[in-house]
Amino acid sequence: MVTTNLWERLADKALQGEVLTKEEALSVLNADDDELLPLMQAAFRVRQTYYGKKVKLNMIINAKSGLCPEDCGYCSQSIVSNAPIQKYTLLDKETLVAGAKEALNRKAGTYCIVASGRGATDREVDQVVEAVKEIKNEMPLKICACLGILSEEKMAKLKEAGVDRYNHNLNTSRGHYSEITTTHTYDDRVETVKHAKHAGISPCSGVIVGMGESKEDIYEMSLELKELDADSIPVNFLNPIAGTPLENMKELNPRYCLKVLAMFRFMHPTKEIRISGGREVNLRSLQALGLYAANAIFVGDYLTTEGQAATVDHQMIEDLGFEIE
Repeated sequence: MVTTNLWERLADKALQGEVLTKEEALSVLNADDDELLPLMQAAFRVRQTYYGKKVKLNMIINAKSGLCPEDCGYCSQSIVSNAPIQKYTLLDKETLVAGAKEALNRKAGTYCIVASGRGATDREVDQVVEAVKEIKNEMPLKICACLGILSEEKMAKLKEAGVDRYNHNLNTSRGHYSEITTTHTYDDRVETVKHAKHAGISPCSGVIVGMGESKEDIYEMSLELKELDADSIPVNFLNPIAGTPLENMKELNPRYCLKVLAMFRFMHPTKEIRISGGREVNLRSLQALGLYAANAIFVGDYLTTEGQAATVDHQMIEDLGFEIE
């Protein structure tokens, strides 16, 4: 089929290090559902070239919940949310270290310490630093921190403690940003990713799909992440939480989510693409197909929503004939 040949040409282009044009990227997002399997096969050819059949597992700990002054419309922890969630200050060192042990039990290679708020205070950064030092001394884990908007000085402290990666998602495109958040800017997020990189920490930055953005916006997000040279790209699919401004935003289906993952693989052939929040509720019975494009997932729960049991993810990976990295 002519269209099938297009996907193979896009795979060839990705493997040659060429960037998809907007027209090519949109052709992936607009692909007919009948073309889904050939599309995923082409994406898998790129994924397999750089990552084989290995799957990276990450686990999140919600290190500080709620109490956030920002107005991000998707987030149950924001000041504009009425969602009934737990609210607490930063967890103590012992609890953070215990979470790392649980990450190992779930076969995760990366442990993500995530705290709500605009940005961690000096005291909170110091608390995380102490926990990270102990974890790195005791366990063979990579540590990812996600502590909001941080200065280069605070990033340097995290780097010295042994933090391997810093996550700060762009979430949406520059043009759509004010529809989602007004209490900080798109450039605040871009600068934070750059601060991590300047400190020598691997930058992790991704998106949330399904917040009313256009397909052109998704392409723009992907281009920006290419410009930032993010090493790890979490692709979240909106899980509309009751009590948040986006609670009624339900525009995704599993097939479209797979097309998004394929486009990100073509756009970022050598990078870690991680299926992140909203995986279970949006990909549903097609979750396994997502790993033909992506090479990483979260195991366990997310920040304020539940994920499926880690054993189910382990079984899914085994059933695919893939293996945990």
